[in-house]
Parts: sequence; C-alpha cells; structure tokens
Amino acid sequence: MRNKFGSLTLAGLLAIGMAGSAAIAQETSAPPQQEGGPRHHGMDPDAQLKHMTKELDLSADQQTQIKPILESQQQQMMAIHQDQSLSREDRFAKMKAIHQDSETKIQAVLNDTQKQKYAAMQARMQERMQERSQGGQAPQQ
Repeated sequence: MRNKFGSLTLAGLLAIGMAGSAAIAQETSAPPQQEGGPRHHGMDPDAQLKHMTKELDLSADQQTQIKPILESQQQQMMAIHQDQSLSREDRFAKMKAIHQDSETKIQAVLNDTQKQKYAAMQARMQERMQERSQGGQAPQQ
C-alpha cells in the first residue's frame, strides 16, 4: 500500500510539476508516449508556459519571470531522473523538493485570481494522473 501511495504521489508530482504538459499533449493531438512509462521526457518549458499563459492570462512580464523557473525545474528533474545512484525514495524526495521550490517561485509571480486558477489546474492534473494510475477504475477505499 505504501509503495502504491508513493508511486501515485510521484506521478501526481510529475504531472503537477510539469504544469499542464499532459493537457497540452492532449490538445495538440500528439502521438501517445510510452504506455505506462514516464511522461516527462517530452515536456518542454515553452509549451508549459504557453499553456499557463492561456489558462492564467499571464502578462509578458509574468511569462518572462516564469519561463526560467520552468526551465530550471525541468533540468533539475531530468538530472534526478538520470541519477541511477538514487533510491526511489530519495528520487521522490528530491523531486518533491524541486516541485515545491518551483511552486513557491511561480506563486510569487501570480496575482490572487491567477493563484486560484493555478490551484484548480493542478487539481485537475492530479485527478487525471490518479485516474491513469488506477487504469480508469473507481478509487478503492
């Protein structure tokens, strides 16, 4: 149960951390990536920023501030993913810390209305990831 929860949480963090990349992939009708495999390889900060700009109505100044945050997050996540010396738990903890740091920085750039929309975007992405990890089944309690 603990490993399943950890996997679910990691999947949710990846989805949230990439700020809408899964939604972008669906909207652009991109070919599906590896079934059940990691989906972060195709994530690109420019596409993430474009999606966030559309959903949150970001100003040019906000886009300029958020883009380096997304780029840094992606680079750090990829480095962790490629570090084979890390245990699953260590990898998860480091990814969670990177995600939280990026979240704090992004939240600082957004106004109150955008923060609410961003939280709703994240909730939708987390729901999608949970549905995928459960194979479309109803949540087990």
